[in-house]
Amino acid sequence: MTDGRDSLPRRRGGGRERGRAYPDRPFVGVGAVVVRDGQVLLVRRRHEPLRGAWSLPGGVVEAGETLQAALVREILEETGLEVRVGPIVEVLDRITRDADGRVEYHFVLIDYLCQVVGGSLRAGSDAAAAQFVAAADLDAYEVSEATRAVITRALSLIPNHP
Repeated sequence: MTDGRDSLPRRRGGGRERGRAYPDRPFVGVGAVVVRDGQVLLVRRRHEPLRGAWSLPGGVVEAGETLQAALVREILEETGLEVRVGPIVEVLDRITRDADGRVEYHFVLIDYLCQVVGGSLRAGSDAAAAQFVAAADLDAYEVSEATRAVITRALSLIPNHP
């Protein structure tokens, strides 16, 4: 069984990225609730954790990068969309333990409400698929309760949103 360290993704600078499985510290991640025409952007995750699951787009903040810059970069890489970062929607922990109770993944996630300002939707880098979905259709995508709660809260921040 592998812990994911043997196939680490390349960083933009060419070096190996430190493994995220079985970390000795939490990783800081950013996520986006991107709303367009009343629909929310979802991505199908290409890699662990949660490979194959539909979720909000986002990723890990790199050293020297602001939260907002990381989010803009991640959304462009994953979806081809350029976004304007709005207010923070939620800050939460995502901790996954293995069968022995050891911490397999630990992320501190900051989710933001975002608006599309350019680009063309496509699945890229860490996303196997990307699409806008009506909030009423989230059941068909088996979105987690935590993600659903973030989406609901984000939509409540939009003036005149039903």
